[in-house]
Amino acid sequence: MTRIALACLATLIAAVAVAADFELTKEEDGVTVKHDGKLVTRYVFLSKSKPIMWPVVGPGGKELTRGYPMRAALETEKADHPHHRSFWFDHGDVNGVSFWDENDKKPYGSIIHKELVTAEGGKQAVIVTRNDWKMPDGSIVVSDKRTHTFGLAGESRWIDVDVVVTAVADTVTFGATKEGSFGVRVAGPLSVDSKVGGKIVTSEGLTDAAAWGKRAKWVDYFGPLEGETMGIAILNHPSSFRHPTPWHVRTYGLFAANPFGLKDFGITGEGDGSHGMKKGETMILRHRVVLHRGDEKQAKIADIYADYAKTPKGEEGGKR
Repeated sequence: MTRIALACLATLIAAVAVAADFELTKEEDGVTVKHDGKLVTRYVFLSKSKPIMWPVVGPGGKELTRGYPMRAALETEKADHPHHRSFWFDHGDVNGVSFWDENDKKPYGSIIHKELVTAEGGKQAVIVTRNDWKMPDGSIVVSDKRTHTFGLAGESRWIDVDVVVTAVADTVTFGATKEGSFGVRVAGPLSVDSKVGGKIVTSEGLTDAAAWGKRAKWVDYFGPLEGETMGIAILNHPSSFRHPTPWHVRTYGLFAANPFGLKDFGITGEGDGSHGMKKGETMILRHRVVLHRGDEKQAKIADIYADYAKTPKGEEGGKR
């Protein structure tokens, strides 16, 4: 083959690689998301008491969230906190009922998938769902609309999650508790407590245990995984409720943005963190989850956040 032909072939291959799309497959129990034929995640309509995403796969095909309890715990994972189901959104106190815990010894709420509104692939993929938050007595206290947008930043993958929560009951209170709300449970080796190199870093320069309960625009959780450094960063959009959010991020691997836990976090002068809503009122939470190689500097999380912060958002979430 001539040099010209080889050059043309290389250009064609590069063009095909750049043109790779996200592909979505609708299934009875959820939606599978792939990019260039490789798994990114599955959106699962119901995992015991709530919708989740699992597995969550980063660059190089590595799973970045814990697989327990959806499967047996690996040697590198702790079989604790079974309600930490990979990637989720819920809260520990809504009108006095926990949607966070899944303790069968006491009543808890369930977030029930109601409708798959949109599932579209392309250069950016979009999954939109509607869900009802059901109390133990069967009544609906709030509903939500979740818009999940999947995209790329260099070799990093990102997932924007825009959640519009609407009060259905006459009065609704998201209670003041650290047990919430938008979060992931990182893969075992990424955790600081695994003592193999896991690290937490915030946009404000705090690290590891010092990051807990503090406000930040973003937090990155990274560590060694199958021979290379991998990480998950969660970014809090400026238009999200109570930005910059405090973080319920633990050295054992829990990683959650929680704007309601002010009292538990020791944040003073702003009330206890609870939030009341009347029937029909809404609250919007917006986050981007970045799946990346390297630490926060190598992955350019600050730069990704700067771009994300400029992303205009519609009134019901998602890109405008």
